[in-house]
Amino acid sequence: METSIYRNTCPRNCFGTCSILSYVENGKLIKVSGDPEHGYTQGRLCAKGYAYTQYVYNPSRLKYPIMQMPRGSGNWQRISWDQAYTIIAEKMLELYNRYGSNLAAGYNKFSGNLGMLHYAVEGMFNSIGPHTKPIGNICASSGLQAVKASFGHVVSPIPEDMAGAKLIVIWGANPAATNIHQMKFIFQAKQEGAKLVVIDPILTETGVKADLYIQIKSGTDALLALGIAKLLIQRNSPHDFSPAKTVGWEKFKDYVTSHIELDSVCRETGIKLEAIEELARLYATIKPAATWSGLGIQRNEHGSDSIQAINSLVAMTGNLNIPNGGAYFMHDDIEDFPLALSNYPEQNHPYINNSRYINHIDFALSANNLDDPPLKLLWIASRSPLSQDLNIKDWEDLFKKLELIVTVDLYMTNTAKYSDLVLPAASHFEEADLHASYWHRWLSINQKAIPPYFEAKSDLQIARELTKKLNELSPGFSTFPSELEPIDWINKELTPDIKDLYSLNSYEDLLAGPHIRKQDHKVPTKKERFYFYTPDWENNLFTCSSRNQSDEVGIYPFRLLSPQSLLKIHSQYESLTWLNPEPEETIVEINDEAACKKGIKEGNFVSVYNKCGSVKAKAALNPYLPIDVVRVNQTSDNSINRLIVNHLPAVQSQSSTNFYDSHVDVKKWDEHNE
Repeated sequence: METSIYRNTCPRNCFGTCSILSYVENGKLIKVSGDPEHGYTQGRLCAKGYAYTQYVYNPSRLKYPIMQMPRGSGNWQRISWDQAYTIIAEKMLELYNRYGSNLAAGYNKFSGNLGMLHYAVEGMFNSIGPHTKPIGNICASSGLQAVKASFGHVVSPIPEDMAGAKLIVIWGANPAATNIHQMKFIFQAKQEGAKLVVIDPILTETGVKADLYIQIKSGTDALLALGIAKLLIQRNSPHDFSPAKTVGWEKFKDYVTSHIELDSVCRETGIKLEAIEELARLYATIKPAATWSGLGIQRNEHGSDSIQAINSLVAMTGNLNIPNGGAYFMHDDIEDFPLALSNYPEQNHPYINNSRYINHIDFALSANNLDDPPLKLLWIASRSPLSQDLNIKDWEDLFKKLELIVTVDLYMTNTAKYSDLVLPAASHFEEADLHASYWHRWLSINQKAIPPYFEAKSDLQIARELTKKLNELSPGFSTFPSELEPIDWINKELTPDIKDLYSLNSYEDLLAGPHIRKQDHKVPTKKERFYFYTPDWENNLFTCSSRNQSDEVGIYPFRLLSPQSLLKIHSQYESLTWLNPEPEETIVEINDEAACKKGIKEGNFVSVYNKCGSVKAKAALNPYLPIDVVRVNQTSDNSINRLIVNHLPAVQSQSSTNFYDSHVDVKKWDEHNE
C-alpha cells in the first residue's frame, strides 16, 4: 500500500511549533515523525507530538454537532450542521433586531490552535459589524509589556544561539518540561563548558541539571535582579555598554545605589548573600551570558516589573549586543504578517474599531457587567475557560446570563459540557494552515493530510458556511468572503515582504521544508535604545522592591503554584492513554515539614481551600518545596483554578496575570464536612 507523506505543524501554544512529517495510508494517519528540515526541532517531537495518531482517532473525539437541552443537563441530541448553523444565525439576527447592533454577540477565543487561518473566527465576527471581542494575552501580557518597555518593541534572540553562550541563566522557566527542544542547545553549551544557573521557587526538572540552583521566594524576582545590580555597581564592574544608547541609566543606577538594601534582598527573596554574590560574580566575569525570563515570573502582581529589572541586569552587563548573549522571553514576528483573517475586512475598519473590547484576563467579570446591550451570545473556540481561567465563578455567573453558548472543540471539555451547542473541530491534520513561532524563527506549512474525523470542520470552513446561512436568512448580513479557499488565505499572508523575509518564491517552497527568517534581526537592539527607566517606573518597577504581602497570607499560609507539565498543555492531551494510562488525579505537593504539622501523610486525600472554595487532592510530600508553597497539577475536571482569583486593581489587571498570587490552606479530607 502506498504511503503518502505530508508536512504538518503542531499548532499548540508551545515554544516548539514543531514541524511534523505525517504518514498516510488509504486516507488514514498511521504515524508521525519530526521533520529533519526544521532547523530548530531538527527531526524530533515531544511525547505529545508522537501521540498524535491516538489524538486524531481517539474514540472520545467529538464526531457530530450536538445540542444540549437544558444547558448542563447532559441531555445531548445529535443535530445536522445545517440545523446548528440555523440556530446560531437565527439567534444572531434576533439579537440584532432586539438591540439594533451586533454588540450582544461575541466570542472568546485564545491559543488552542495558533495557526493563522484559525483567525477565521475573528474574521467572521468582524464581517457582521461591531460586536463584543476579547483583547490581550492571558498567558504573557505582563512579560510582553515588560519587553516592550525595555526595548521599545517585542524582541528576543535566536534560540539556537544559546548553544554558544558561556553562561545561561534560566529564570522562572522549566524547558525540560515545557520547551524540550531548547534543552538540546543548553546541553550543547554545557558540553563546551558553559555554566547553567536556574532560579525558580521549585526545584524543577531543569533545576536538577543546573550547575547552580537558586530557590527564590515567588514574586521577588525583581528584587533579586536589583540586588545583583547593586553588587555590580558597588564593585565597579565594567558596564560594557554605551550610555548614549540607553535611556535612564543614571537614574536607574542612583535608585539601585540608594534604595536597594542587600539585607532586605536576602530576607525577602530567601536567598543567602553568598548566593547573590556568586550570581553577581558570574555576570561580571562570564560572557556571553544568555538570560531567559520565563513565563512563570510574570504570573504575579509584579511580573512585568520583574522582567524589566532582569532586562536591565542583562543590559548593564553588556550582554545585549553580543552573539550568543541577550535577554530571552518571546518575540512578535507574527505581527509582520498581514493576519488577513484577524484584520478582515482591513485594519482600522469601523467594524473592528467600533467593536466592544474586553480584556481576556477579566473577560467574564467585565461581560457580567455589560448592559448596553448585555452579552447574550458567546462563541468559544480554542480554549476552555472553565478549566483554564482564573475567576471561574465569574464564568459560571456569566453562563447563566447567556442565551446561547456555542463551543467549537475536538473534545468534550468542561466548557463544552455547559454549552448549548457543541461543534466538532478538525485536527490540524485535517486542514491547511500556516505557522510562525513566538520563540524560534522558522515558518512552516500545515498541509491537509487526511479527511476530517466524521463531521469535524475547521474554523475557516465553519466561518464560510455560517456566513452563507446568515446571508440566506438576511441577505448582506455578513460580508465574510465565503468563496475563498484555505490556499487563498495562506497566499494573502505570503506578501512580497514576507516572501523576501523568509526567502520564498511561493507557497510551494514551504512544501519542501520550513524556511527561516533572515537573520537581520539577530541582535535586535543594535540600532535601538535600551530603556533602564521610563516615567511609569517610579510607581511600578521601583516599588516592587517592597514585596507584596497579601492579606490572605495570615489566613491561608501556602502560596499556590500550578505550573505546566510535560505530557499535556492545560487540559489538552489529557484523555490520551499513551500519555496518561490512568485518569489523572489532582495531586498537591507539599513540603514534608509542613505536611507533618498538618498531620498529612503521603497519599492522604486532602482539601486545598480558600475563600473561593475547595478542591480535593491527593497529597505528595516533596522535601525540596519551600515550606510556604504548594504545587498542584492542572486537571480539567477538578480545576485548581477555581481557587485563583484576580484581586488586582482594575487598571493593573489589564496587564497582569496573577495566577501565582493566590494563597490556600491544606487539611485532611473529611467527606462529612466538605
